[in-house]
Amino acid sequence: MKLKVAFICVHNSCRSQMAEALGKLFASDVFDSYSAGTETKPHINQDAVRIIKRLYGINMNDTQRSKLIDEIPEVDIVIKMGCNVICPFMPSNHEEDWGIDDPTGKSDEDFFKTAMIIEEKVKDLAKRIRNKEIE
Repeated sequence: MKLKVAFICVHNSCRSQMAEALGKLFASDVFDSYSAGTETKPHINQDAVRIIKRLYGINMNDTQRSKLIDEIPEVDIVIKMGCNVICPFMPSNHEEDWGIDDPTGKSDEDFFKTAMIIEEKVKDLAKRIRNKEIE
């Protein structure tokens, strides 16, 4: 049975959405990806949508939406994206804070860098789960 991973931040509109999309792309054989926050936005950050579509061919507007923590199932692993305020809390067996800066309002280059960091961290998380370092 696959583990369930929640990528969480306050607004669930940018980094956590990117992580959900990349988790589904690179690690769906190892874990199910969800994202959520304590607040929602009417739309996912459109710069994030554009960059993820350009880099990976995924249109997050079609596959995802901003969700509250209580809208996703119970999870095994919680990944906090780096809230710079009090991050949301979700019960889990394992928790990490990836401390990724929010690229909102910044350049495309910042969004590209954020996507690359998230891709690397998602692949590393999948590797650690495969190696039974996290259960």
